[in-house]
Amino acid sequence: MPLPEDFLPLHKDTFHILVSLACQDRHGYSIMLDVADRTNGDLKLSPSSLYASIKRLLTQGLIEELSERPDPEHDDERRRYYRLTTLGRNVAVAEARRLEKLLADARMTGLLPSRS
Repeated sequence: MPLPEDFLPLHKDTFHILVSLACQDRHGYSIMLDVADRTNGDLKLSPSSLYASIKRLLTQGLIEELSERPDPEHDDERRRYYRLTTLGRNVAVAEARRLEKLLADARMTGLLPSRS
């Protein structure tokens, strides 16, 4: 079984996809909208890069495709829904901690102002 640290550092798109799935299961288009919203439009995933990333994350075991649908009566049957696996959540946490340490180092060296 791979360790979460074996996947680090994550590509920014990968990290944003994992963060998007951290609080709820989503379909691809919902992931794209969430990432764009959380980044104030600074990161807009194209469908091709999103689905290439999803395919890789599925292969790596960081996410899984759901067989059940959240609301089948009000949903498009073509949508595929994804959720974080335990490994995927652990990898996302490890990456967040890595980034947190980088930010602390930048503050400690004066590159960024200290928190007030």
